Amino acid sequence: MTEQRKRILESVKAIKKHIPVKLKPKVALIVDDNYTLPYGINILKKLDYKDIPPKIENFDKENKGKIYYAKAGSRDLIIFKGRFHFYEGYSMRDIGHIIYIMSYLGIEKILSVDEVGNLNPRFECGELALIYDHINLMGDNPLIGENDEELGIRFPDMSNAYDKKMFERIVKVFQDNKVRINESVYLSIIGPQTETEAEARFYREIGSDVLGYSLAPENITAVHAKIKFAAIGLITRDLIADRMLEDKRSVEEKKKDAQNNRRYAHSELNKILVKLIKSL
Repeated sequence: MTEQRKRILESVKAIKKHIPVKLKPKVALIVDDNYTLPYGINILKKLDYKDIPPKIENFDKENKGKIYYAKAGSRDLIIFKGRFHFYEGYSMRDIGHIIYIMSYLGIEKILSVDEVGNLNPRFECGELALIYDHINLMGDNPLIGENDEELGIRFPDMSNAYDKKMFERIVKVFQDNKVRINESVYLSIIGPQTETEAEARFYREIGSDVLGYSLAPENITAVHAKIKFAAIGLITRDLIADRMLEDKRSVEEKKKDAQNNRRYAHSELNKILVKLIKSL
């Protein structure tokens, strides 16, 4: 058994001790630690990331990540609230670790929600991006290194990385609830610095609609683990190259606007989040 799988199984063993009796989730939700869950998701039990062995190198003691065992209506659900970001010094294997845990817990589908910047002039801040593909420019991914065949094959097929059937079901919920559909290619970069005007122009020209720092490693690991994956972006800031040149706002003003946009997009998603989970 590889050292990687030993670590995964150690985490799974500890987590299973806390799973409420009769709860058998097949769907997982990933959100950032500042995401407020909507009414309609009933939290049954919580577990802090810091209490899950084994110890992760460079683990931030201030990390607020939690696992929630929950129900969305009658649907059993596990929620991973908080992420390990590459720019925080975590390794790609650390990021992928959470996804493999889900696999051993019996998760078959993941819905991941990430804050994104907007590259597409047809989109507006405060809207939602429905992601159907990605471009990975992080220069790394969780599959580099020794491959454990028990976790997944050496060369996983990424042709359906964002599951088409899940995408179609999410589109249907958006349509039924009159939520604008911004079909998006997600660009994955390292961060945490903001993007230059030249970078934003280049990212748009290579086919990206939105960008962020989180989804690609999660998605690649999910494909490797044979978990179906869907993703939604909360559009919080404009990265339209021509607009960036004309933007006279201060850093504080930009930060305040991004917070307002996050709240609006967050509210829009929360109106339909329970319906989305039930549809998957």
